[in-house]
Amino acid sequence: MKWIGCWMTALCVVALSILAVLCTPATPVSAQDSDAAARAQVLALEKAWNQAYKAGDVKALSTILDNSLVLVEDDGSLKTKSEFLATVKASTGNEEQVAPESLTVRVFGNTAIAIGVIAVKETKGGKTVTHRERFIDTWINRNGSWICIATDATPMTHAGS
Repeated sequence: MKWIGCWMTALCVVALSILAVLCTPATPVSAQDSDAAARAQVLALEKAWNQAYKAGDVKALSTILDNSLVLVEDDGSLKTKSEFLATVKASTGNEEQVAPESLTVRVFGNTAIAIGVIAVKETKGGKTVTHRERFIDTWINRNGSWICIATDATPMTHAGS
């Protein structure tokens, strides 16, 4: 009898293990492929944004940014898309380099979050100055296209990661 109890316990453990494996949701390969494609698209848009900003290309920026964009400034104030584009248009164009030093994208269905550090090298008063900002951009996929709906960049005052 003692052995029958051990065998029954072992069978129950095996059955529960098999059931756990069968009931564990697996991420389909197509979902992984979809996330990878979304990450690649958002990364490309982030890079296009940097280049358009550097070039003062308001038209390109307008297609990347949603009409209801919320932009948080360094001082905590908010700007709309039109206010941001007006500052780009009025810029003196003294940015020599606008480049991401780091950039990662996390995808959550139809939403993607881009997080990184950007270095802006510009000339002020005849001197070259580089400042770095950590940013977070929120993207949504609307009708098959990714568009940025919110952005925030915080000046980095130390060299931390």
